[in-house]
Amino acid sequence: MNTTPSGPVPAGSARGTALAAAVAAVCLLASGCSGSGGSDAGSDADAAGKASAGIKVALITHGAPNDAFWELVKKGAQAAAAKDGIALTYESNPDSKGQADLVREAIADRVDGIAVTLAKPEAMRSAVAAARAAGIPVVGLNSGIDAWKSGGLLQYFGQDESVAGQAVGDKLDALRAKHALCVIHERGNVAVEARCAGVKKTFAGRTEMHYVDGTDMDAVTDSVAAALRQDRTIDEVVMNGAEFALAAVKSVKEAGSKAEVATFDLNKDLVKAVRSGDVQFAVDQQPYLQGYLAVDAFWLYKTNGNFSGGGEEPVLTGPAFVTKQNVAAVSKFAANGTR
Repeated sequence: MNTTPSGPVPAGSARGTALAAAVAAVCLLASGCSGSGGSDAGSDADAAGKASAGIKVALITHGAPNDAFWELVKKGAQAAAAKDGIALTYESNPDSKGQADLVREAIADRVDGIAVTLAKPEAMRSAVAAARAAGIPVVGLNSGIDAWKSGGLLQYFGQDESVAGQAVGDKLDALRAKHALCVIHERGNVAVEARCAGVKKTFAGRTEMHYVDGTDMDAVTDSVAAALRQDRTIDEVVMNGAEFALAAVKSVKEAGSKAEVATFDLNKDLVKAVRSGDVQFAVDQQPYLQGYLAVDAFWLYKTNGNFSGGGEEPVLTGPAFVTKQNVAAVSKFAANGTR
């Protein structure tokens, strides 16, 4: 039989005290109770907001002005900055000395963080060292996956270009290609060179490197067309940028060649070319994501001391193959200007 007295428990009784303590404990653990628990959560959010307020970040790349690829990187960076309340500046210079000078200008502006590409790591080494000496954290993106750690960068966001190139070599084997022309539009760019070296490493057929002047698109078209006329055994042209791939499509037509065109990188016009079959496939390294992660990394670092990849491993954004079979899933994002 239950002998527990019925009715209200006197406030001063031992049972009443224990019950009150239990209710208080539950309130501390559960977010549903009003009181100090709710206000602490609000205070934490306010503290994070205040910590991010006033953060100035400079994104400095080797991209050419108005290049569609770098516009995607910038869009991603701007989206992260808007979310995090970061004051973002974007600057670029295809010349490595000019890019290094932009880093030094950002140091003089006393920014709180610098995101930088390392297309030519040695040319950027002293500028990055100057930023570190000034106490400014630096992260890398897009190029320089083999140089970011030795250069003292906190984190890296991008594609392992050697791995991506090897994946393309394997794909060409699966497609039964025999002779690939891998077109390099910027001599000395470690990312582009690594791609073609990767293709050559795994492709069972013949891989021929072909250098062109990437600053002159008409010259690119003419040079690739000439190579195709000279050697009719070339059955695959591998380009290193969406706009260069579209130029190569013209080259194939002008040369009367039967070669297929494949490429690294993507934009909305390239998506259309994949859908139509003018371009066989593209390797997407997700530049929007690279820009977004690079800027968001500073908010996480400043507000919570986080390191993506533990500060030891790069955060990979590719490779992802876009083919005629899966291009429809990508096209809606490309139309939005984010792929």
